[in-house]
Amino acid sequence: MPVFQLSDKMEFPPPYLASKAGLLAVGGDLSQERLLLAYRMGIFPWYSDGEPLLWWSPDPRLVLYPEEIRISKTLKKIIKKKKFHLTIDTAFDQVINACAQIRIEKNEGTWIVQAMIDAYCRLHAAGFAHSVEAWYQGELAGGIYGISLGKCFFGESMFSRISNASNITLVKLVEYLKTLSFDMLDCQITTAHLIRLGAREIQRDVFLKQLKKSLEAPTRQGRWSF
Repeated sequence: MPVFQLSDKMEFPPPYLASKAGLLAVGGDLSQERLLLAYRMGIFPWYSDGEPLLWWSPDPRLVLYPEEIRISKTLKKIIKKKKFHLTIDTAFDQVINACAQIRIEKNEGTWIVQAMIDAYCRLHAAGFAHSVEAWYQGELAGGIYGISLGKCFFGESMFSRISNASNITLVKLVEYLKTLSFDMLDCQITTAHLIRLGAREIQRDVFLKQLKKSLEAPTRQGRWSF
């Protein structure tokens, strides 16, 4: 499949035209309008410094249905001890910056470049992007962030500075999404870690059908609170 060059026009090619690896298009910008359009179509940006802006729609897609989350005995014990203080939408900028920084510290490289950080902070200010934070002794120990549209939450990244801190924020997020009757948490790319937590792969066409249905619900825009 060809990789499409985006123009200034606010549109994307259909996701089913993505390459086998999931790459669909190159170019465009990280404006709020384009980002929200992309997510509504099952597309997301993923690139590194020195690369052009790349847009992806992988097949299969990794999805976590809230009712299918698996919490290990170890994690249940940690949650029961209430080691961490959990908050939502109180430190979005710290969470997204930490997600980038911790990968750099591990020499893993990151797609969360400054332009991405700025764009998602704008989405947070507009009430579309949200974070869950885990605090230990007053310090940010872990977190997760993503985009919410309709009844779908698009998970972007999470980090831990203390063991299991990010897992606990994921569990808390999923519990919160359950209370809001969300359909799914889009995990985008398959990882063994997320599989262990209950996520599973579905075909892109199935994901897009489910996403279309989820987007029929109004978006819960604005700052969230537990």
